[in-house]
Amino acid sequence: MKKLIISIFVFSVLLGLNSCSKAPVLKKASPESVGMLSERLARIDNMIMQAVDSGWIAGATAFIARDGKIVYDKAFGVSDLEAGTAMQTDNIFRIASQTKAIVSIAAMTLFEEGKFLLDDPVSKYIPEFANPQVIAAYNEKDTTYTTIPAKREVTVRHLLTHTSGIDYAGIGSPVMKAIYSKAGISPGFGSNNDVIGEEMKDLGELPLSHQPGERFTYGLNIDVLGYLIEIWSGKPLDQFLRERIFDPLEMNDTYFYLPPEKYGRLVKVSGQDEKRHAIPLKTNSFDYPLLKDGTYFSGGAGLSSTTRDYAIFLQMLLNNGVFNGKRILSRRTVELITCNQIGELNRGKNKFGLGFEIVTREGQAVLGLSEGSFLWGGYFATNYWADPKERIVGLIFIQQSPMGHGEIPGKFMAMVYQALDD
Repeated sequence: MKKLIISIFVFSVLLGLNSCSKAPVLKKASPESVGMLSERLARIDNMIMQAVDSGWIAGATAFIARDGKIVYDKAFGVSDLEAGTAMQTDNIFRIASQTKAIVSIAAMTLFEEGKFLLDDPVSKYIPEFANPQVIAAYNEKDTTYTTIPAKREVTVRHLLTHTSGIDYAGIGSPVMKAIYSKAGISPGFGSNNDVIGEEMKDLGELPLSHQPGERFTYGLNIDVLGYLIEIWSGKPLDQFLRERIFDPLEMNDTYFYLPPEKYGRLVKVSGQDEKRHAIPLKTNSFDYPLLKDGTYFSGGAGLSSTTRDYAIFLQMLLNNGVFNGKRILSRRTVELITCNQIGELNRGKNKFGLGFEIVTREGQAVLGLSEGSFLWGGYFATNYWADPKERIVGLIFIQQSPMGHGEIPGKFMAMVYQALDD
């Protein structure tokens, strides 16, 4: 009997290892080997080059993988309009709000360790969030306001789903932007000499824009979550991400602050003129990834990365939490993350999970992304999605603000699906 138990145990371990080893990793292959047509993918070249040649964008990188096979990995245009430097596939982009998904996944690794429950009140860990108040009236003339008590506490689930009532300091509603500005709350990146913990404590003492759970309001929720990770783990957020996400997945080009040897790969941010043409920017306000001693680790917007690194992150999720033999999350946790977590609330035609927008049956009719696909983007015109049904990872990275030709990422998504041949 003892030998039988040992044999069963060994078999189970080997089965688990075999399951991890079979999970797709990203390797180059022909489109035809995964049911896609090369000549139809070439249409994407024409679309992006037309945008470059028309002066709409300076450049872009685009990446497509299916079944873990890289079938499209190309660069277009330039990474610096003034220098005319050709864009490369390994160029580094400020991914801004794409940081949110990575930090959300990092938090869920701690959920798996029993560090918290999704419906824990945030005040359990950050006392400043206790007894929340909701804005009732605001006087624009003297910036005073009145509040009413919130009906419930802000929870970790509210943060992950952007239903807490926390708004954005830089791109939020006029009222909350004014309140946050007066209180000195950062917009989420570029505050390189601040410390995330102190900022989030200050945020906790300010009113919410609405009752927790009442609406979807995009805001500084994942910055708060980033500070919670520091509390739960006892480590700075950058160190925790390096140990739990970046090193295991070999995401070697993803940072809050780039090492000096990688400065030359950072793409310049372009601006836009009145004709919606890309122009060089004369400001250094977007140079925050180049600061040598930055201390502000914005969980909602601070990272820079490459299409290849971010594709690895997405492929791990398509693999139910595994990549290259390293398990980051369990299959069940990935299912939890990528299901509807906002109930009857909506994101246009779609829903929202724990860190991602989730495509619904109605939403799949917009561009062709399958129901259950998860996606988001970043302030500087970076976009991604992953489609579990079609086993597709897609990314298109541009670096421009403002970005008047927002149709480019949508066209890219639709054109990936027109290349399917199975």
